[in-house]
Amino acid sequence: MALPTSRQSEAIRGSHPALLGFDRLPPAAVDLILLGDLTGRYATGSYTRRSSSGALVRREDRQGVADHGHRITAAIACHVARAGGTADQLTRLLLHPDHEGGRHAQIIELRFGQARARAYIDRVWASASAEVAATVSVGSRHGAHEDLVGLRERIETTPWRGERGRTALRVLRAHLNFAETAGGRLHAASERQTAEEAGISRQTLRNAYEAVLKPGGWLRRLRVGHGTEGSTWYLGNGPASPLPSRVRTSQCPPDEALGEWSTPETAATPETEVESGVGNSPAVSAAQGLIRTAPGQWSTPETTGSPDVDSRVIGRLMANDAFAYAGLGSSALLVIGALHANPGQSAAELVASSSVSRATVYRTLQRLHGHGLVQQNDSAWTLTTRALEGIGAAGPQAVTGPASGWDGLAAAYGTAGTAAARKAFHAAERAAYRAALAVLAEHRTPALTIVRDGQTVLIPAQRADEIPAHWRTPDGSVLDPVTRLLVPGWRVATDGRLILHGPGDQLTYDELVAANTLALQSWETAA
Repeated sequence: MALPTSRQSEAIRGSHPALLGFDRLPPAAVDLILLGDLTGRYATGSYTRRSSSGALVRREDRQGVADHGHRITAAIACHVARAGGTADQLTRLLLHPDHEGGRHAQIIELRFGQARARAYIDRVWASASAEVAATVSVGSRHGAHEDLVGLRERIETTPWRGERGRTALRVLRAHLNFAETAGGRLHAASERQTAEEAGISRQTLRNAYEAVLKPGGWLRRLRVGHGTEGSTWYLGNGPASPLPSRVRTSQCPPDEALGEWSTPETAATPETEVESGVGNSPAVSAAQGLIRTAPGQWSTPETTGSPDVDSRVIGRLMANDAFAYAGLGSSALLVIGALHANPGQSAAELVASSSVSRATVYRTLQRLHGHGLVQQNDSAWTLTTRALEGIGAAGPQAVTGPASGWDGLAAAYGTAGTAAARKAFHAAERAAYRAALAVLAEHRTPALTIVRDGQTVLIPAQRADEIPAHWRTPDGSVLDPVTRLLVPGWRVATDGRLILHGPGDQLTYDELVAANTLALQSWETAA
């Protein structure tokens, strides 16, 4: 009888010397090293990739297996780095012939030699050590709050250029709201819920996921929601520092937030080279504030300042109808957030702090000024006392929105009722989905039971190869359900299964015994 996974790891662990460091590793890491990825946790995304048209296509088997193996190797490296191990210790763990988790490194050593395998392990170790050193261990709710504050500051100082980048910021801010409510980066949210929070359509939300947030490392979907449960998400730290593509690996701590890994040992694709300046796609690079200086090279544009917006203000205002696409739009959100973070900026300074183009900044300032939301003092722009609503500021900064209110401003742009209509549409979709689930539940075949010796016994459901009673005769023959004639060659076994009689099935008992004895002699002779 097979032992459970945890018992297997304990049994195997006892036969290894202590220098391998199993005593300092958690049980999950030991199971991964000794037994490999039994649950398929690191296989997500390994065997498929997204084509240029956006469709998922199957990778070649060899490339998929290599990608899966690299993710397991990177996870083990992060475990060892977190436990305070060394590169030599990781090498011994991966190249041990009895360790299934090191199969990828062992294959590299077998095919390309020990030097190539050790160079690969060194690259993985360097990336894992840097990633673990950059992470913060969260052990309390206060620590989780500080971690989210640091993430919010990182988001606020990241350039979000173009309409795609500004939309991605709204989506990311919505997920940050959910994370703050959940008390950590790990949170649950459905697509409809996030779209309502960000004030955008569901299709626009999906575009932001696929084009900016997921490739840029800001957001990771760990589990797709089903039924009444939303999807499970994890907030990341955004794109990593640009590194040469041949020495770059993307590593994350091996916990519930583990997402996808890149594979340097396999052919790199544009979909996997989005975390460095060399491999960024034009869409992701533009959304992250990078400009193209040469083929395959991206750099940050020269500006008079650095991005700095108050994302809390953006998070509170983005669901209003006044900031819909046909209204003030996302550019107004970023200009207002930049002016709230640093009042008295000139238009040139707002270009850098809000990550909005110069022409859009001037156009947005004029629109906001026409609605009495901003005021100009020489070249400096500031928010008026009625520029924002519900921000919770005190004293002179206690602002309550435009004179006509945000609803009046939305009515002037013709966007009033957009959020309400979106919520009503999503509510109708939820009701239809739940009704469909209820119908499916009603169509399930009820369990049949019988009472035998005073106990209720469950009758097994009919299998696909079982023959209905009106298709068979008392002697075991099979009837054609249309012509009601006997079907030659087919019989019904005593357990109700359909079988096909062939020439070999007409043997007598003595002939079957003789054939079995002959087969055993042939097997023993070959052995």
